[in-house]
Amino acid sequence: MFNGLLFFPITPYRSDGEVDLAELSAHIERGVDAGAGGVFVACGTGEFSALEPDEYALAVRAAVTTVAGRVPVFAGAGGPVRTARRFADLAAAAGADGILLLPPYLTEASGPGLVAYVRAATREDLPTIVYNRANARFDERSAVAVAALPQIIGLKDGAGDLDLMSRIVRAVRDESQPGPFLFFNGMPTAEVTQRAYRAIGVPLYSSAAFAFAPRIALAYYDALERDDQATIAQLDSAFYHPLVRLRDRGAGYAVSLIKAGVELVGFSSGGVRPPLTEVLPEHRTELAGILEAGLAALPVKSNVPLTI
Repeated sequence: MFNGLLFFPITPYRSDGEVDLAELSAHIERGVDAGAGGVFVACGTGEFSALEPDEYALAVRAAVTTVAGRVPVFAGAGGPVRTARRFADLAAAAGADGILLLPPYLTEASGPGLVAYVRAATREDLPTIVYNRANARFDERSAVAVAALPQIIGLKDGAGDLDLMSRIVRAVRDESQPGPFLFFNGMPTAEVTQRAYRAIGVPLYSSAAFAFAPRIALAYYDALERDDQATIAQLDSAFYHPLVRLRDRGAGYAVSLIKAGVELVGFSSGGVRPPLTEVLPEHRTELAGILEAGLAALPVKSNVPLTI
């Protein structure tokens, strides 16, 4: 279903605080033109938790219309179980190819409880990727049970427990599934852990940096595909590791730093909605330097568009 780097667009806002659908469409168009292998709209980077149902539906419809079948479009869904199902219904009505099911809100759950949540929050006619992170942590048994549901096509890991994830991958693949089951690296700035995830059988990953630095993100993806260790090392040193260090200096920077990057390359983002906070001016300046260093570290031969 997915071929290439996965694009998680931001959700831009107008000056009055409303979702800027025109800019969202333009942002997605630039990403698909640059070479995205899939679009995940209104997910983590897209501030799913800050969107109300009507504007969520408009955002998903804008993504579906813009992409026009060129790559799959998945939309975020989550929260209380009936709310999650409502968002899944809205995504289906808007024409999405599937959903990424985010963790339920502020509650603890056992393995059986998480399996019941996934079953009740999703639609059997809508392919679903389950996000393993925060308070939705699956073990081998619950991951196998979820993977057996007909609508579940993949598991995205944002927990970072490689020991457990390796056992989950093996356990799911040892079961007789009717079709291929997809595993994704969903860690923030996933590039820095992707070699380790590939080693345990997780080839797909989401790239937040792609939203503002597609040349860098695609060059890194290409280097991973070719096992070009020199380019990987260059981009790790110049761009990805400094980006992670900066990201960790502010709560919520996993989103607001990406929006700041979009603005640095000349496009509107409208900032973030509370409780997220904006990037500090000195951190924005540091991000500009990191972006410049990343572009300078690119291999000489690169015909990917400079920005999106």
